[in-house]
Amino acid sequence: MAHQVIGMLGGMSWQSTAKYYQLANELVGERLGGLHSARLVLASVDFAEVEERQRAGRWHEAGELLAREAVGLQAAGAELLLICANTMHKVAEQVQQAVDIPLLHLADATAMAVRQRGLSTVGLLGTAFTMEQDFYLDRLAAHGLQVLVPEAADRAEVHRIIFDELVRGEIRADSRQIYREVIGRLTGAGAEGVILGCTEIELLIGAADSPVPVFPTTRLHIESAVAVALGTADVGGFAPR
Repeated sequence: MAHQVIGMLGGMSWQSTAKYYQLANELVGERLGGLHSARLVLASVDFAEVEERQRAGRWHEAGELLAREAVGLQAAGAELLLICANTMHKVAEQVQQAVDIPLLHLADATAMAVRQRGLSTVGLLGTAFTMEQDFYLDRLAAHGLQVLVPEAADRAEVHRIIFDELVRGEIRADSRQIYREVIGRLTGAGAEGVILGCTEIELLIGAADSPVPVFPTTRLHIESAVAVALGTADVGGFAPR
């Protein structure tokens, strides 16, 4: 069965991009059976170059970097585009403008999953950029969600663990406990579910670490992309109405 070629903009970090690749192939295999695997092309950037621009606030430059890679993916045959990172969706519009193929926004896929569970108030864990800037919060709010973020000290710890440990593939039990406590405070503030809004977070925690449902953005993004690639969903079906 022919299906669309998925273009992945990855490397931010490679740890979570490896999970994107794995899940895409597993899901296509499950849905098509036999020896089927995902048709995809992958551009993996040097995360140090991206992170330097993030830290310096040079987001337009970071967007230019990803846009160039997206053009290359389209030239290589990609028919659907994914940015394999939550934070870099800050430049999603810049990337989309560089290509003619549709970009499936990670926050849209995540918000749809939250709504399908019948929830309206969710906590958000991610990098400081994702938790504190409007680009992600506003996208979720456009789907009718109320989003709670941790207090400042908790945001700092969540961010530190991502950049000092998870992007390096370092998994620590004490950091898992910190995340559990942050989730506990979010649920105490009224969160009915928690969005794991950084692809690396899924390397550390899962459903067993939360008293409320968690929404793993990597898996939700890939599930949505595979549905589009196989023709059972449309990119427009995930966008805010």
